[in-house]
Amino acid sequence: MGGAPGLSSGPLTIVMALLSHLGHGIGLRPPHYPRVVDGTARVDWFEVISENFMIPGGRPLGVLEKARELAPVVLHGVSMNLGGTDPLRESHLGELARLIHRFEPAWVSEHLCWGVFGRHYAHDLLPLPYTEEALVHVADRIRQVQDRLGRRILIENVSSYVTFRHSTMPEWTFLGAVAEAADCGILLDVNNIYVSAVNHGFSPDDYLAGLPPERVGQIHLAGHSDAGTHLVDTHDHPVPSPVWSLYRDAVRRFGPVSALVEWDDHIPSFEELVAEADRARAVEAEALGARRQPA
Repeated sequence: MGGAPGLSSGPLTIVMALLSHLGHGIGLRPPHYPRVVDGTARVDWFEVISENFMIPGGRPLGVLEKARELAPVVLHGVSMNLGGTDPLRESHLGELARLIHRFEPAWVSEHLCWGVFGRHYAHDLLPLPYTEEALVHVADRIRQVQDRLGRRILIENVSSYVTFRHSTMPEWTFLGAVAEAADCGILLDVNNIYVSAVNHGFSPDDYLAGLPPERVGQIHLAGHSDAGTHLVDTHDHPVPSPVWSLYRDAVRRFGPVSALVEWDDHIPSFEELVAEADRARAVEAEALGARRQPA
């Protein structure tokens, strides 16, 4: 099994553009495990939730072994608490390091958020204040994680439903600055940008324009729900038209970037999920064609 170029151990000095373009993948969830086991799950790549496989044994690890034989695999974490003030958990990092050693994922990602305080878990991905103090704090923790794992990680923007009065910069400035300070990559969740833009009244185009293109190593696509007063990132619908439109804009700005469709509730058939990934491939091709057109 071979890892992606530029993500092996050693000095953390690499431009994210050197990442392999894996194509258009899907998030692997239990309803589709049988398709992996019987070898019919044909996709460009799989993303799995790291914590679901940080276990000593059992069926999930066997499924992941088979998935890794079929296509590249990416590990995506949900509970590292990068933005929190509790110490980083060595037990968590150790288990993740063992999982990485066993499966050699193309890359590893985690959310830029917090969700633990005083060892109490919120079981949510909570936003940070966008301040210089928070920037320094988070960048230092990401560097600690990268040193422990011996590789660069990607950090993902989360959807948000509140803002902090004392933030001193826009979210996109904060995200880009953290990536630069920590020398890590960005997992750009286009759906989360759209959800937060509607909830807080900022321009998603400004968000895309404010990010360093060389740091964007992966894109997430997903569906959301309209709660009337705000949008909620639910991952239980097909990707909606405004998110496809924003993805098209992202491809025009960042070029070909590995993209993945997340679907975590009301999970459809494997064929329907693959059809969403195929649509992402078509949108990317269309956007790249427009990008090459002379002005």
